[in-house]
Amino acid sequence: MKVVTAEQMVALEQASERAGVSTDTLMENAGLAVAQWARRLMGGAAAKRVLVLVGSGNNGADGLVAARHLARWGAQVSAYVVDHRPDPDPKMDWARAYGVAVTASGEDPGREMLDRQLARCDLVIDAVLGTGRARPLAGPLLDTMSRLGMRSGHRRPALLALDLPTGLNCDTGEVDPACPAADLTVALGRPKIGLLTFPGAAKVGRLEVADIGLPSGLAEEGDIDVEMLTPGWVAAHLPARPPDSHKGTFGHALVVAGSRNYVGAAYLAAQAAVRVGAGLTTLASPHGVYRIAAGKLTEVIHQPMAEDDQGRFHPEASETIRGSLEGYTAMLVGCGLGWSEGTREFLENLLLTEPAPALPTVVDADGLNNLSQIPEWWQRIGGSVALTPHPGEMATLTGTSTPDVQRDRIGAARKWSQRWNVTIALKGANTVVAGPGCPLRISPFANPGLASGGTGDVLTGIIAGLMAQGLSPNIAVSCGVFLHGQAAEEVRQRMGDTGTIASDLIARLPETIMELRQVS
Repeated sequence: MKVVTAEQMVALEQASERAGVSTDTLMENAGLAVAQWARRLMGGAAAKRVLVLVGSGNNGADGLVAARHLARWGAQVSAYVVDHRPDPDPKMDWARAYGVAVTASGEDPGREMLDRQLARCDLVIDAVLGTGRARPLAGPLLDTMSRLGMRSGHRRPALLALDLPTGLNCDTGEVDPACPAADLTVALGRPKIGLLTFPGAAKVGRLEVADIGLPSGLAEEGDIDVEMLTPGWVAAHLPARPPDSHKGTFGHALVVAGSRNYVGAAYLAAQAAVRVGAGLTTLASPHGVYRIAAGKLTEVIHQPMAEDDQGRFHPEASETIRGSLEGYTAMLVGCGLGWSEGTREFLENLLLTEPAPALPTVVDADGLNNLSQIPEWWQRIGGSVALTPHPGEMATLTGTSTPDVQRDRIGAARKWSQRWNVTIALKGANTVVAGPGCPLRISPFANPGLASGGTGDVLTGIIAGLMAQGLSPNIAVSCGVFLHGQAAEEVRQRMGDTGTIASDLIARLPETIMELRQVS
């Protein structure tokens, strides 16, 4: 699903008008869709009390359409006009005709009426500022949104944001201090970049996207190169599982991972590759890791490797691995390697010595940290490569800082993927996937349950397992990021977001894949 800026959304609406679908039709569709989501959120409309905060522009008009439908379905609906509406105002007239009680903020200078309505309603719909209004909140608008943000008590009304919470910049994700936190945001037509970018994403709540009737095949849509990962897209790209298949059908993943201090990283990466469907998985690990991992990984082939006196890969182990690469269909390098001169030499010998491996490869964790110590490594790396850095590792690779990376995650992922000619998954809330010649894709998931050791190793193992089954690095990374996020979301729904561990995700993966296949 395409993700748009304010300017791109305006272009789509204008193109829709030229194609015969008017702005008024889009507005009516949007208001109806929001009303339907509001009814779902409340568990019905009859006798529910709804307050719609109405702005001066199209966002306010959409809110008035929603108010009309909710009143038609039996809700007790009030509209509080925060800013002046145009005159004449057909949407306001229709809302009044269906029994919507209208109050203008100018009639309520002390905001007593607003406070009473907030105290007794079941739902507030924020239809004040939309994509075209990125300005600081001030005056009655600031006062209204501040009061909305302070709603509390045992009857605290739910908040539905129409297209975006007021005070959130839809292009940058920046938020005004008075921007309220929504329980549900219904994006109209297409999700906006700011809804998937922090700090704004923290104000969105659950994000849903409403079909407002934009015609398909608009030329302007072809110019938009940012997408949000969706279940349907991922289901369509998962490797097929034909009934006459055998283990060789699904490839052989080589996991090069682990050291004395990070045995678990090797286990998690290898087991994730197995659980995502790789036909065979081999774990190449130092002798000390092998002795522990072999007792836990019963479905994995083990290749114990020479180690140094610190329990890390000995540089000479790279020759052993390079000599066996023809037997594999994908390789993972980096989880739990440790970081030293010896591991740097090991990694350089394995990945950058001529001829560089042509095997599809994903590099993570200490693989990235060691890579960053090798000048111009990107000019020597071969084959199809994916990197999966978290923001700190990305800062190390690029010689910048973590705040610099986080300030523009989309720009950083896009810039460096093109410069290095690799696919990048910039991990974190709403992980960003970028690759040369490919759309930039954003994960819809931001889950604090993933903020624990080992979850990144699971992601890398998932990607390696998908690449082993024949997916290109870019598609494998995109699908892997979504599977990882979806499995984590399912675990959170069952267990909460505190105390989730990485192996919980691995156990959930087969069911997550099964459910996604049912989508397609």
